[in-house]
Amino acid sequence: MARISGIDLDSKKRIDIALTKIYGIGRKNVEKILISAKINPGVRIKDVSEEDINRLQKIVDTFKVEGELQEEVHENIKRLREIGSYRGLRHIRNLPVRGQRTRSNARTKRGKRVTIGAIKKEVAEKMQKQTQPATVAATKTAAPVKK
Repeated sequence: MARISGIDLDSKKRIDIALTKIYGIGRKNVEKILISAKINPGVRIKDVSEEDINRLQKIVDTFKVEGELQEEVHENIKRLREIGSYRGLRHIRNLPVRGQRTRSNARTKRGKRVTIGAIKKEVAEKMQKQTQPATVAATKTAAPVKK
């Protein structure tokens, strides 16, 4: 099992797929890394030598990855919130930021559906009892209507 940037890479996977497990490295970056390290993308992690892993580590260190990148992303979001931009407000309200519709989708961002409007019988009875004495008292104190 190889360890690059503090991440253990699965030894059974191909190197081009395994490197994407590192936060901040996607498929395009993997292509650049493997070309500069002169490593075949189809080779498995278990077949890569220690020398190749050291070369990969040096190249990956030039990229902003893992905690450093996550910290930058959080700072950017915090800045948007502080200046009160539209995107910042969307982050605060936990809604989609990039213009997606929210009427029928966005369940992962908004959470589980909550039904509104249905109340239990007991709650309805309590509400009805609370309103009845108030209406009775109001009719007693009201002045009689003259005809």
